Amino acid sequence: MSKIYEKVCDLAQLESLVKEIIDDVGDEGIILLRGNLASGKTAFVKAFAKALDIKEDISSPTFSILHEYEEKLFHYDIYQCGVEGFLKSGLVEKLECEGYHLIEWGESTFETLLRHFGIVYSTIDITTESSKRRYKVNIHAYT
Repeated sequence: MSKIYEKVCDLAQLESLVKEIIDDVGDEGIILLRGNLASGKTAFVKAFAKALDIKEDISSPTFSILHEYEEKLFHYDIYQCGVEGFLKSGLVEKLECEGYHLIEWGESTFETLLRHFGIVYSTIDITTESSKRRYKVNIHAYT
């Protein structure tokens, strides 16, 4: 299955996009968030958490690699550790937990890792357009 679409949103419209993505992904999934520094990856995770009715404050796990929220949202940031650090930390096994796994900086080498393990994932590429963001959403699976 593959579904690709693009949306341009400001922060007020982001929640609507997140709900659409949740509908497309289903009850759980792995989503790689890609974009430059300050492109809005963590803002996307905050909107995702709000859509899941998570009340905790959401912050980027830049140095801890992973923040877990209510056992249903797993927020990773692999910028500092890269794919090698992610593997060494044993977090690949965490991807088997039910819930949504949002992974910041999930670039092509990380995709290769996921395909190697036969892990299904989707991608969202985020680019800045003045005060808005363009979200290129690719819901797909590898068999």
